[in-house]
Amino acid sequence: MSNADISWRPIRRLLIANRGEIACRIARTARARGITAVGVYSDADRHAPHVAACDVAVSLGGSTPAESYLRLDAVVNAAVRTGCDAVHPGYGFLAERADAARAVIEAGLVWVGPTPEQIEQLGDKVAAKRLAIDAGVPTTSIVEIDDPSDHAAVLGSCAGLAFPLLVKAAAGGGGRGMRIVVGPDDLATACESAAREAEAAFGDPRLFIEPFLAGGRHIEVQIMGDRHGNVIHLGDRDCSIQRRNQKVVEEAPAPHLDDATRAALRTGAVALAQHVGYEGAGTVEFLVGVDGTITFLEVNTRLQVEHPVTEAITGCDLVDLQIIVASGDPLPLSQNDVAIDGHAVEVRIVAEDPAAGWVPSTGTLSAFEVPAGVRVDTGVQPGTQVSTDYDSLLAKVIAHAGSREQAIDRLGAALRATRITGVRTNLAMLSAVCADGDFIDGGVGTDYLPAHPDVVAATGFGRGLDVHLVAATLSAMDANRAADHVWGFVPAGWRNMRTRGARRRWIAEDGSMHGVEYRVIPAGYEMLIGDWPEPGDDGTLGEDLRFAVTVVVTASGVEIDGVHHRCRREVDGDTVTVTTVAGTASWRCAPTFSDHDAAATGAGPIAPLPGTVIAVAVDAGDRVAADDLLMVIEAMKMEHRVTAPTDAVVAAVRFAVGDRVDMGDLLVELDDVADDEGDQ
Repeated sequence: MSNADISWRPIRRLLIANRGEIACRIARTARARGITAVGVYSDADRHAPHVAACDVAVSLGGSTPAESYLRLDAVVNAAVRTGCDAVHPGYGFLAERADAARAVIEAGLVWVGPTPEQIEQLGDKVAAKRLAIDAGVPTTSIVEIDDPSDHAAVLGSCAGLAFPLLVKAAAGGGGRGMRIVVGPDDLATACESAAREAEAAFGDPRLFIEPFLAGGRHIEVQIMGDRHGNVIHLGDRDCSIQRRNQKVVEEAPAPHLDDATRAALRTGAVALAQHVGYEGAGTVEFLVGVDGTITFLEVNTRLQVEHPVTEAITGCDLVDLQIIVASGDPLPLSQNDVAIDGHAVEVRIVAEDPAAGWVPSTGTLSAFEVPAGVRVDTGVQPGTQVSTDYDSLLAKVIAHAGSREQAIDRLGAALRATRITGVRTNLAMLSAVCADGDFIDGGVGTDYLPAHPDVVAATGFGRGLDVHLVAATLSAMDANRAADHVWGFVPAGWRNMRTRGARRRWIAEDGSMHGVEYRVIPAGYEMLIGDWPEPGDDGTLGEDLRFAVTVVVTASGVEIDGVHHRCRREVDGDTVTVTTVAGTASWRCAPTFSDHDAAATGAGPIAPLPGTVIAVAVDAGDRVAADDLLMVIEAMKMEHRVTAPTDAVVAAVRFAVGDRVDMGDLLVELDDVADDEGDQ
């Protein structure tokens, strides 16, 4: 059975089988069409924005995806019991599952997406490769891996191939089950890890290997088809800036493509869609090498996360087109009707720390503010609990303008003025991308982030370091005075000795330390910013000291040396978050006295975030070398490898496969190798 087998009827009630920003996004279009939006939610999402965005919402129970959004029977039942005509899967979860499409159709409902057969054909990347070759789409050959644990067979299958290679899961998407391998020594480990991740994410551990075009660009083409045989493309997108093979920055149209390459990509995408009679929205993805080589990657049989940039430059509502096609109507526009207007850039704000290896951050959002002038697709709000059970995406921010340069400038300004507190984010990194010359020039490859460590480690205060330190210090002073019911009346920074002022040390997000000395003067405060002599030093001031006079607090910010700077400040315990025109950064006040007993605690790596142990690579008594794998933790749908910090002997393994760990838990106790040898 397919959508075509169901008697045609207009969609008046739509179940959205998803959560977060995409559920809010679909609900917005449904309301605009006069369609009743029906949502679903887990126990953890009872108060989530996507529930409020829907007219009706059904509880699925549970907290994890497996207990809620991935329960196909519960989702279909929710649609039937609320009288829905159709189900829209969004992206992720059930979106690329043929069995989900079949279950919806067999229940007498319309599946907003391609047919189950098309999902099976194109969702399997190996089968999709064969179809692409049949349709004349540019691509390269692949090597299929039957048993990832058979290291000898894997190496033998790849004999003669030039490294680097790309290991990919045959099913699913989103960068999961994908590894770049630079040499034969890493191939077996990469295959095992990719297969394990693919099994966990898609229930299918099958892999294949293909050449990896180092420095290539990830270009994709948006397609839309109907059941009447019409297929069009809506332009192309560049999604080359990625971390862990997942997109972070996307733009449309793809910059600096020659006409012949752009035409080949668009023609190939439409040809493949016509070859299978594609229905609905889809994306055909390619890798374009620095020499112009085009390699077909895969087809995503769903709406893409980055679809807003295509909507911006074409003026088309892709969700609206999906609903029209699913209702059985022909596409309301032809290829000649598609016009490209200007340029659009999108960034994904995620709850992760780029400088710490993209470790996810969890917690409760205390502030979430993005200025006007850009499109914001989000499913969070102040008070939202960010957990390890779901994807780390907080929001997408999209800027559209007449030119690429204007779009980047508009986006960068918005990001610098954005305020998100309660979790660590990649906001500073995204701001740095918008200011980076290589990105502004256009045409960067998938190796952009590894080649730009300064962008990844961006702190968020840019050239406004002094303003941030002054604002953080003033905030801490105000908080201390408000909490002191005895001496709160004494001016902050006041001392009965004029030899020195009060001092604070601030720890930046990158771990660097910055000192501030301040004292009261009639006009406001005097501040010495930088490093000051420690006890025993000769008292000479360092060359990097900057002396700021006449620091005055104003209603909208601070005045330093007669120059006013607009800023916002938020205090949370010993951390102050400051937002200025240069960006947003959090500063932690260093303790005045060190805890010397801390060094006496057990040594070894700690959990960087809450999660579940999915692999343990060592036993007590094993000797390990620096960077050897100790344990693998899964959180936010991603694997996080825990390695040995130095050569050591494993004293104890504190957690087993399946155990939950909290941030800061000691995972593996390590002894010094010298101590072990001395015990022999």
